[in-house]
Amino acid sequence: MKNVILIIVFFFFSGMSFSQNPSQPYNNNQNLRADLDKAIVQAQKENKHILIQFGGNWCSWCLRFHALVKGTPKIDSLMKANYVYLLLNIPREKGKRDYTIFKQFEYPDRFGFPVFVILDKSGKRLNTQDSDAFEYPDPKIPGYDTSKVVRFLDMWTVKAIDPATYLKK
Repeated sequence: MKNVILIIVFFFFSGMSFSQNPSQPYNNNQNLRADLDKAIVQAQKENKHILIQFGGNWCSWCLRFHALVKGTPKIDSLMKANYVYLLLNIPREKGKRDYTIFKQFEYPDRFGFPVFVILDKSGKRLNTQDSDAFEYPDPKIPGYDTSKVVRFLDMWTVKAIDPATYLKK
């Protein structure tokens, strides 16, 4: 009986080592182009925009923003309803970075990380936003202001930028 329990415990802990670590949301072995292509296909199918979060597991502010998205029901539901949320991993070492992807989106890396790029469903860049705009104005309060993030997400939905939404009939 002891052996059976030991085997079960072994497999349980072995399996855990292969699971995604929530504190490491960026895929360090990511194929940026393939994941971007998948996001575009998904956005077209679901009629959503794509919100790219450029960053990495080495970036505390990147991890903080991702935790805010996943841990705040209002933001998480806004994101799921209106965006394909794509984390693009940028290595800490500058020599390992894919600079062609920065060029493709008009150099969002100039803002530092995290930086957010919103694409339409065809992959065309609509907006680039640095994360400073979401921080609390008081430096004594670390983190992002939820109301600023919600406002940003609301302003860049498919419906929000559809001219038909504003035309008087």
